Parts: sequence; structure tokens; C-alpha cells
Amino acid sequence: MAIMPRMTHWGAFDLLLVLAMWAIMMAAMMLPSIVPMVLSFAFLSRQRRAQRLPYVNTSVFVLGYLAVWSGFGLLATLAQWGLLEARLVTPMMVSATPLLGGALLILAGIFQLTPLKHACLGKCASPFGFLLSEWRDGALGAWIMGCRHGAYCVGCCGLLMALLFVFGVMNLFWVAALSIYVMLEKILPQTRWLPFAGAALLVGWGVAVATTG
Repeated sequence: MAIMPRMTHWGAFDLLLVLAMWAIMMAAMMLPSIVPMVLSFAFLSRQRRAQRLPYVNTSVFVLGYLAVWSGFGLLATLAQWGLLEARLVTPMMVSATPLLGGALLILAGIFQLTPLKHACLGKCASPFGFLLSEWRDGALGAWIMGCRHGAYCVGCCGLLMALLFVFGVMNLFWVAALSIYVMLEKILPQTRWLPFAGAALLVGWGVAVATTG
């Protein structure tokens, strides 16, 4: 509790604390879902090294990926600050109004069925396809590939992460549930019912929250 940010009127130190929280949380939630991509990158890098071609350490790719999610964490921090000052989220970082919670759930549900969602998910769920089409040599190339993959990942999952404002930013159960769902989307890309089921659940839940809250 001693290092928790103040409930209102944040200063620079409070913003840094919340930014660190979001950055760590995004890394913990998203890194498990990119294990296939990281393993594929490491395999291709080893192949290039064996052929005496330019290769780079896999960690640079991962750092680029995490940099993009840290940028998302910055946006989430600013959003949390604004929502807290507007009294739209509680000091416990949960939506304080059913309309906000319902709207976020409905938006996330609708987004599950959009072409943008499926385009970004396609890039995330096809490691070799992404790497073969996006490959760049050198450390800078690995950093750019990591950033581009992170951008696709944010495009695919960013609205789902915004649901933490509904469930509670520090609610470990929902943090784990969202992490598992994101991982299933990426490792089961041919499971056509999953996005439809997720969309139906989120939209129905959002309508219920907005109308009965």
C-alpha cells in the first residue's frame, strides 16, 4: 500500500507508478502468447547463423515487442488518470458507472468480428508467415520486426486489455482469464467459433451491464 498511487490528484510519481504497473502487467499478460513467434524467430536466426548470414539475438526482437506494449501502457495510464479524475472509475480501478462498463464490453465484442481484428490476428497467429514477409537483417531489423509484431498484437488485443477498466485493473482472476483467451486466439487460429463466441459473450454481457446496472 505504501507504493500505491494516490486515489486522486496524481503527481508525476503517481503516474510513473501506474505506468510501471501497466508495463509489467502487459509484459506478463502478452509474453506467454508470443512464445511460438519467439521460438520461430530463434529458429530462423539459428538457420541464418549456420548459413553464415546476418543474424541477431532474439532478445532484441522481444524488446521491440515489449516497447510497443509499454507504449500501450502509457496510453492506458493516461486513460486511467483521466477516468479517475472524472470519477468514471473507482479508487480500486474498477468502472464506477454501468454505462462505461457496458460500452467497453460491447465495443470489445463488436471489434472481435471486424476485418481489422482478423487481419491483425492473422499476423499474430502465423509466426513463420510474419517473419518471412517482414524479415530484416541486423539488430535494427530485429527491433523493427519486434515493434511491428507488437503493433499487430496491440491491434488484435488492445480493446480486450481495455476491459481491465471494467473488471478491475488489479483483479488477478481477470488478468489471467484475458491472458488465456488471448493465447487461445493465437494458437487456435482455425477455430472459427472462438471469436464469434467471444463477441456474443461480450456484447450480451455489455448490454446486461448497461441496462441492469
